[in-house]
Amino acid sequence: MRLNGLIPARFMLLIAHLVLAIILFSSIEENIVACLPEGSTITDAKRTEFIVGLALTIGLISIELLGFISGVSMFMPTQDMISIFAHCSGTVALAFFIFEAWPCTTFWWIFGFCSVFPAFTEILSILGFVLNWIFGFCSVFPAFTEILSILGFVLNWNL
Repeated sequence: MRLNGLIPARFMLLIAHLVLAIILFSSIEENIVACLPEGSTITDAKRTEFIVGLALTIGLISIELLGFISGVSMFMPTQDMISIFAHCSGTVALAFFIFEAWPCTTFWWIFGFCSVFPAFTEILSILGFVLNWIFGFCSVFPAFTEILSILGFVLNWNL
């Protein structure tokens, strides 16, 4: 399998998803108005809900970008593919969300599949890397090392 293009593609899609989330912050009022029923007014609760969702999206993308740039998950092809698929989908979905004025509930589906899932796998990668670094050099916990090996095999870590 050729893996030369995974790293630049992952970086580009992480940045694209981050930029679209920031752009959505700048046009938040228009998107809230567009996804409300006819004749409704913007409530503070709806505005706060949307701002919290966008802040969490930016935070989760930042965590994933930090893990990627630090090199922890840069050379993990499975994590690269999960991230590329999720952030490509997230970028396209957020673009349609901005331009087509989709309902606000759609944002939470985009958030769950395109931000939370790759960030969760990134956190697992970081956790596995740190735990392997701490416990990998000693054989005090052989059962724990075996669990890390199984996790590493599933996520294609080189333990």
